[in-house]
Amino acid sequence: MNPDIFQAVEVIFILFFAVVIHECAHGWVALKLGDPTAKLAWRLTLNPIKHIDPVGTIIVPFLTHIFGGFLVGWAKPVPVNFMNLNHPKRDMIWVALAGPAINVVIAVLASLARKLNPSFFDTVIIINLMLAVFNLTPIPPLDGSRIVTGLLPNDLARSYARLEPFGFIIIIILLQAGLFGFVGEIVVTLARMLGVAG
Repeated sequence: MNPDIFQAVEVIFILFFAVVIHECAHGWVALKLGDPTAKLAWRLTLNPIKHIDPVGTIIVPFLTHIFGGFLVGWAKPVPVNFMNLNHPKRDMIWVALAGPAINVVIAVLASLARKLNPSFFDTVIIINLMLAVFNLTPIPPLDGSRIVTGLLPNDLARSYARLEPFGFIIIIILLQAGLFGFVGEIVVTLARMLGVAG
């Protein structure tokens, strides 16, 4: 197999695995905090087909790679009914944090295994850190916006949530303007802390 094609397949495999685990983490924490919506929708599965989102899994990764020189994205969000949570406003924060947190855990575990295959595990580390950092950006509907919503007073939270219909447009504009460069800088710093050279 052509090395470039092999590398592309490897990156796609790692990205899919990372985003699927990310979304399952949201659904699993929501279930533990009182909301079975994701489980009832059969979304607590590692089958990547159930989690593919045309924008987050295909378009955004392509655009971030082309315009930003890095690769980020997300899967189709697992359905969460926040009103089913034991403490909706507080628990929303934990549900939102679950996705980025599991990506950081995967990156740390990969750093412990990188001696076995530095090239592969360095890619695992970088992709998972990119997903974590990018998704913590406080732009609806990214996970960071859920955290901000959970922390804001109710009136401000409702006003902030009104940005969500325009979130994807805002993200694309910021990507094209190169204003997501901070994601790459943070990822490089964190990756070096985990032993990735460069």
